[in-house]
Formats: sequence, C-alpha cells, structure tokens
Amino acid sequence: MRNLSIPHLRQAYLSGARTPEQVLAEIDQANAAYPEHNIWIHYLSAAERAPYLERLAHLDPAEHPLWGVPFAIKDNIDLAGVDTTAGCEAFRYRPERSACVVQRLLDAGAIPLGKTNLDQFATGLVGTRSPWGATRNAFDPEHISGGSSSGSAVAVALGLASFSLGTDTAGSGRVPAAFNNLVGVKPSRGLLSASGMLPACRSLDCMSIFALHCDDAALVLGIAEGQDSADAYSRPNPYSNSPRHYGDWQDRLVLGVIPPDQLEFFGAADFAQAYQASLDAIRPLVDEIIEIDFQPFAEAAALLYQGPWVAERYLATQPLIDTQAEALLPVTRQIISAGAKPSAAELFRAQYRLQALKQLADNQLARCNCLLTPTAGRHFRIDEIAAEPILHNSQLGHYTNFMNLLDLAAVALPGRFTAEAMPFGLTLAGPAFSDRKLLSIARRIEQALDQPKGALGLQLMQADLAPVRDAEHIDLVVCGAHMQGLPLNWQLRERGGELLVRSQTAPCYRLYALAGGPPARPGLVRDDVGGRAIEAEIWRLPASELGSFLAAIPPPLGLGKVLMADGKEYTGFICEPRGIAEAEEISQHGGWRTWLNRSA
Repeated sequence: MRNLSIPHLRQAYLSGARTPEQVLAEIDQANAAYPEHNIWIHYLSAAERAPYLERLAHLDPAEHPLWGVPFAIKDNIDLAGVDTTAGCEAFRYRPERSACVVQRLLDAGAIPLGKTNLDQFATGLVGTRSPWGATRNAFDPEHISGGSSSGSAVAVALGLASFSLGTDTAGSGRVPAAFNNLVGVKPSRGLLSASGMLPACRSLDCMSIFALHCDDAALVLGIAEGQDSADAYSRPNPYSNSPRHYGDWQDRLVLGVIPPDQLEFFGAADFAQAYQASLDAIRPLVDEIIEIDFQPFAEAAALLYQGPWVAERYLATQPLIDTQAEALLPVTRQIISAGAKPSAAELFRAQYRLQALKQLADNQLARCNCLLTPTAGRHFRIDEIAAEPILHNSQLGHYTNFMNLLDLAAVALPGRFTAEAMPFGLTLAGPAFSDRKLLSIARRIEQALDQPKGALGLQLMQADLAPVRDAEHIDLVVCGAHMQGLPLNWQLRERGGELLVRSQTAPCYRLYALAGGPPARPGLVRDDVGGRAIEAEIWRLPASELGSFLAAIPPPLGLGKVLMADGKEYTGFICEPRGIAEAEEISQHGGWRTWLNRSA
C-alpha cells in the first residue's frame, strides 16, 4: 500500500529505508494503472524530473521539510519549463518561472510530478469540463471527482502524490476533497501568493492544498505562505494565524450549524444520513452546538454566478474568447461569455448587497468558533452532470460559493462515509486569517472520526503536537474594579471584552485593598500556605486590545498568571509584594465585591 504521507516518507528517507528514486518508481508504476481517470494533462518524464532529484543531493533532508516529497500541480499554476494550459489547448504557453508558491515548495525539497487535469479555465465544480476527459472519482469512476481541481485531488486520493495544489474561487479546493476523502484547505485570500496562477476571478481567487490529513496540510501551508510584492492581492499574515498556532486544540469549542429547515441535500438521502452521522460523532467533542441563520451565506453564494462577478472570468479569458471562442468547451464558453454583459452599476449594486450580507454573516460567525456545514449536498454521477451541467454545478456550490465573497477561510475534511461506502465531506469556516484555528479544530474532529484517508484505506497516525488555544483572544482573570458592574469594567467592555464565567481562584491567594484611589483597587498575591479561594471573573478580550489595556494598569499591579479553581492558569491581575505594605488584607471576605458591600 502506498503511504505517501509526509511524516511517513520523511521517516523512511531519514532512516535510509527508501529513496526518492524508489518512491517515484513506485508512483510511475501505480500511475499506469489509472489511465481512465484522466488525472494528468502532463506527467513529467524521468528526464524532466532528473534536475529535481539531482538537486536533493545538495540539500540537507533535516533542514528541508519537503525533501523528496512528490506533489502535483493544477494546470493553471505555473511550473518553470512545463506548459500551462488551464485545460485549453489554444491557451497553452511555457512559463520561464514557477509560480511563487510552487517555488517555495521546490525550495523546501519537494519534487513536482506533473500538471493535473481541471475544469477548463477553472470554471466548474464537477471535474468533467476538460478536453482531456472527465477526471473520474477515486472511489467510483461513474461519479464525478469534483472540480475544478479534479486531477489534483484524485492524484492524492489514489496515492500518486503526497499533496497537491489546486485553486479555489467557488469551492474547487473543497468539493474535490469531499468527493475523494481528503483534507482541502481554502486559505484566507492573499495568504498564498497568486503570482504565476491563472485566475478565474482575480479579486477572489486563492490557491488551495489537498492532503491526506490535517498535519500534512498544515505543514504545506506553512511552507507555501508568505506575502508577495508581485501579487497585488497578497496580504500579511497576523501573528495569531502563524504556523505555531496549529496544534492540539484545547480551548472551548462552539460550533455553528445550519438549522434543519435550511439544510439542502437536493434529494440525496445518503448525504443527509452521512451528515447526521458525522454530527453525532462530533457532538461529544463539542462544548456547545448552536444554530445559525444560513440565509445570508446562501444569498451571498448565489451572487457569485448570478451576479456581476462572472465578469472577472470574462476578463481572465477575454483575448481568447474575442479571437478563438470556439477553442472553449461550449458550457465553459456559455458561462464565461455572460461576463461581458454586467454593467458597472450592476457591480456596485451587488457590492452594496454583499456588504450587507457580510455584516449579517459576520454577526453569526461571532457567536461560535467556526461554522460547520456539509461540503456538498449531493454527489452526482458523470451522466447526471452531462444531462444538467449548469444546474447541478450550481447545486454543488450551495455550501461553498459564499466563502471568498465573504472573505472567509475554510477547511474541508472527510466526514462519515455514506451507506453506499462513498465519501462525504464537512467544511469548517471562519473569518479571514483563522486558518490555523480551523485546521486545529479540524484535526480534533479528524481524530474523533478516526477513519481511513484517501481511497487506499490508509490508517495514518498523527504526531503529538503542542496544545493550542484561540490565539485571537486572551482569557483574562479580574478580581476587583474590572468585574462586571464595577467602576473599571468599561475598560474591558469598550475593548470588546466578553464575560465568560464567574468563578474562583485556586485556594492559594490573599486579597488586599490597596492604598490610594478612587477607584479602590485590589491586590492579589499568591500564598500557597496561608491563601484561600478568591472570587473572580474570566473575561475574553481580543488579543489586539491587550497591549492598550496593559498600558493603562498602574503600579504596583501588572498582568501575570493566576491559578483558577479548575486547575488551569490564566492571564490575570497580580500585585508586586511592595504594593501590600500599606494595604488592608481582606482575604477573609472571599472576594472584592463582598468586601465592598460589607464596608459600604
């Protein structure tokens, strides 16, 4: 069985058990067994791969995390010296430079295998709109693989690549993942450079990553990301979303789900059952599941093709449409040509509506850690797509088309299989630059579901990772004037603070009323011998606001770690020992609020 997961390969390489040459020979042999799947537009020959293999001799495997790791590239992304077609022979060109993301992966030691099949000009979620033939599903060749990044997904699912690059405007990095039992990362827009990628909709597009499991996807994302001055849409990644914030999720988990009356499976009872089975398996992990209103998300999704954004697809291919329209497949030409019609007035009208929908959607997302949806509502057969190519494509985007329009990040991951033993996928979505949080939560769900990866039945072990919490917020312990209803509570509320819980410290603190004021202020001092439990509150504060909050704290107070009754340490107020020299000890009252009431 071909296990091409990155940790497995690295262990084999570092121990000397396998060589990259041996792995590529195994892939070549396996690839020959899948000609009817139409995975590749160009599969690199041994001569074309030779320079990449030769280069490995000059790279230290320990310092190059993708040393010898084979990957596939969707054929609207450039690889130097290899033709890019975007699924259209008349569009073919040979780039001199690799796409920025591809080059980052090559620099880390990865080996390109070839350019994969796609829905022509990345227009479609089906994987059947290609002159190179329909890319067939890794589990059942009569079913679609999902598009547009069809070949990239099937290559990983069938053990022909460790990971692959796709693109994602409307769901192309997620629908193929769902239909082939993979993890698909649709990063925040601008996190991965789009230099060297032919866009479908330039203002919305992003590259995507297919992998067998979350650990591989997170590793590749960390290598591939980085701001690029050559890409006008590239954006800096905040610290809260840096690679070190991917790991073993240990924070409170609140999932937002779609109410039953807003779920849509387009008559597919097997997908409805798989969704419910997945949700039931996840439920024990979750602190709370809340229902969110999906209407603004669904309305935003409809804007992608029914609104003026289709004009961006027209702009990307206009030279070819103007001169050789017949070079495009009829269905592709029909969809893209409609982009010549919208007016500037229609665009602004749609943007106004989109902004209103985004506000509604953001308000819903603020209630939970992330949104959990089916990745797709139904899995169609190839003949069904041929009969209704536009309608069914639209249905496939019901849970995906809104993501980039609303500037969200998303991770698709396998859910429970259907009763017919076909893959079913879930998607986690959150605000821009919540990628690591989503991947960490996805990893936790992945562990709970504990099922095979890809189409070869691989059971992959996950490494032990450091625990992580919500890096966008800080949980802050307050025990005095900052508590709810007291004089300094405004300093938390005006910074977006939210009361999480009223609790007590561990029984190892003394509480003092400090000299000075108003307002009167407490001092919390740890005493493991003579201390007691003190009333306190835990507030959640945006991490971006903590600096200004800290700057306003007068001496002898500061922020440190406070041990709470639950045995966990939180950031909270502490007092320098010198501050209690003229202070009154009030520990016997058990809390600041009680002392205030008794002394009033």
